[in-house]
Amino acid sequence: MYCVRTVTDNLYWVGANDHRLTLFENIHPIPKGVSYNAYLLLDKKSVLFDTVDWSACRQLLENIEHLLNGKPLDYLVINHMEPDHGASIEEILLRYPKVSIISTEKAFLLMHQFGFHVDGHECIQVQEGDTFSFGKHTVTFVAAPMVHWPEAMVTFDTTNGVLFSADAFGSFIALDGKLFADEVNFDRDWIDEARRYLTNIVGKYGPHIQLLLGKAAGILDQIKYICPLHGPVWRKDLGYFIDKYDKWSRYEPEVKGVMIVYASMYGNTEAAAQALAAKLCERGITDVAVYDVSNTHVSYLISESFKYSHIVLASVTYNLGIYPVMKNYLEDMKALNLQNRTFAIIENGSWAVKSGDLMQKFVEEELKNMTVLNERLSIASSLHADKAVELDKLADALAESLAEPEKG
Repeated sequence: MYCVRTVTDNLYWVGANDHRLTLFENIHPIPKGVSYNAYLLLDKKSVLFDTVDWSACRQLLENIEHLLNGKPLDYLVINHMEPDHGASIEEILLRYPKVSIISTEKAFLLMHQFGFHVDGHECIQVQEGDTFSFGKHTVTFVAAPMVHWPEAMVTFDTTNGVLFSADAFGSFIALDGKLFADEVNFDRDWIDEARRYLTNIVGKYGPHIQLLLGKAAGILDQIKYICPLHGPVWRKDLGYFIDKYDKWSRYEPEVKGVMIVYASMYGNTEAAAQALAAKLCERGITDVAVYDVSNTHVSYLISESFKYSHIVLASVTYNLGIYPVMKNYLEDMKALNLQNRTFAIIENGSWAVKSGDLMQKFVEEELKNMTVLNERLSIASSLHADKAVELDKLADALAESLAEPEKG
C-alpha cells in the first residue's frame, strides 16, 4: 500500500519510516526510529530526488508507482550517495530502464564502486551553478562537499523555492505521518535528536556546513521549503533551524549551562558529581545536566557537549589512566571537532590520582580553543567533609565563568 504526502504543488514525499533499525550507521541508537526521505516531482517530466535505504525500497517503489500511474520516470537526481539514500538506485534503474540520472562526477564514481549498472542510462554530470529544466520547474545545483561525503550536492528548485538539502537539516526520529516541522512540537520533542544527528554525523565538518550556509544566504529570501533526506520538511520559521545549524557548525554553545559527565566504578565519583550539581543549583545555576559516561551512549554525550557551554569531567583513575569509557568520550570530542568550551575537572583515585592531569592534558593538547578552570576537586577514594571548601571553590569558579559575557 502506498504512503505519500504532498509537499507543495506537484511535489510529493515518497519516502519511508524505519522503526526496525536499532543503530543508525550501526553505531548510533535511534529508539524513536528514522525516516528515509525521497521526493517525486510531477512536471512535464517526472523527477525522483534521491532514493532510500534498501530496507525501505518496497515502500518507495509502491509510492512512485502510485503517483506515476503508468507513466515513465524520466529523471533521477542523486544528491547524496550514502547507502541509506542511494541503496535503491539499482532497483529504480531496473524498474525504469529509460530513466536519466543527474548527479556529480564523484557520485557517478561511487555508483560504479557500489556496483550500480548506470552505463546503460543517460548520465548527466552537473556541477556548481548548472541549471536544468523539467518543464515548469527549473533547478540549480549547488556543491556541498563534505556535508558529509565528498560527492554531496544540494538542489534548489527556483520555481517553487524548494531546497533539496541532502543530509543537511536532517534529524533522527521517524515521521510517522507528520511530514512538516510545524506539525510537531519541534523545540520540545525533536531538537535534541536533530542536534544529536548533526553533531555525530556531520559535526566534524563545521567549516563545510558554514560554506553551504554562506551559499544559501544568497538565496535565503527565495527558499520556501527545506526538504532533507531525514526528518521533517521545513516550510515555516526556517530561520529557527538555520540558526541552530549555524551555531552547531561554528561550535558555539546553544545554552550557558553545565554538563557534568562522570566515570564511577563504585559510586564515589558519582557522589562527588551529584554534590557539585547541588552546589551549582544552590547558586542559581539550574541548567545542569548529569550523565554517567558508562551507561549513556556517546552520541548523546556528544550532542549535549555541543549544547552546553561548560563541561565538568569527573573520572576515577583506572590502571593509572583515564577511565576507558571517559577516554572514549574525549576521543569522540576530538574526532567531531568540538571547540570553544570551558572545562572543570574532578579526579578520584585510591592510591595514585592521575586522571585529572591526564584529562586536562588531553583537553589542552588534543582539543581546540578550550579553557580549563584552575580549580579542581581531587578526592581519594570518596568525598569527605574536609573537601567542602574545595567543592565550594569549584562551584564558585563555574558560576563566575558562566557569569562572564560571551566572547565575540
